Amino acid sequence: MKKIIKVILLGIAIFTFAFSSPALALDAANGAKVFSSNCASCHAGGKNLVQANKNLKKEALEKYGLYSAEAIIAQITKGKNAMPAFGNRLKPEQIEDVTAYVLSQADKDWK
Repeated sequence: MKKIIKVILLGIAIFTFAFSSPALALDAANGAKVFSSNCASCHAGGKNLVQANKNLKKEALEKYGLYSAEAIIAQITKGKNAMPAFGNRLKPEQIEDVTAYVLSQADKDWK
């Protein structure tokens, strides 16, 4: 009986991995559109109109521990201080795309 259950569970696991859809790649181009619609009013050009020193430039992101996809996703989703949470306004894929856009722009110094 135990062997049958193990075989069934193994079959389910193989089926799940074989037919699951691959993770979506981050889409910085879509992130630019979402950023423009939701973030640019405070962060145009990587700036921060509320707290100038906490901008989206690579140096500031590194200084404040936000130069990673995980940290930026958390910041966008939950908000912090003057930044509102967008977790209820944007889909997770949109947040991931904005994150890809922010990191790519930070690497180019927002040029």
